[in-house]
Amino acid sequence: MTADGSHEFDFIYGRWTVHNRKLRDVTDPTCEEWVEFVASSEAFPILEGIGHVDRIYVSDPPDGDPFEGFTLRLYDSSSGTWSIWWSSTRAPGRLDPPVVGRFIKDHGVFDCEDVVAGHAVKVRFEWHAHPSGPTWKQSFSYDSGVSWKVNWVMTLKRNAEG
Repeated sequence: MTADGSHEFDFIYGRWTVHNRKLRDVTDPTCEEWVEFVASSEAFPILEGIGHVDRIYVSDPPDGDPFEGFTLRLYDSSSGTWSIWWSSTRAPGRLDPPVVGRFIKDHGVFDCEDVVAGHAVKVRFEWHAHPSGPTWKQSFSYDSGVSWKVNWVMTLKRNAEG
């Protein structure tokens, strides 16, 4: 990782096969049923390297409704933080509030407040920049950050061409 943090997400550039393990309904705080599926993604830098985008394609999710997702990440050099926005074809026209945070070594933590299915929640994304393949985890807190419930984990494996 660089001193200024602007290259902390460089590990994500390229093409990936993504193993997803998520709660069947991440919007339901009582859901305990996990499902698994595979996706493909591609990430690339923008704005001379202070940001990047990635697109994820899920052709065969457990509910049978394929979708595409889009992530925008931008680095703020004045605060040393990253802001991460998410949108998908599952919620047309919606750009989620950004999670904001930073890396300490190879572990990044990014938080925001949102309303999900009528519930006020804190949202947390965590990234681990493992040399063997990065992992991403999403958690929600329904009690203002006292406790967190993991609801989605992605493990990325670099494609041979990417």
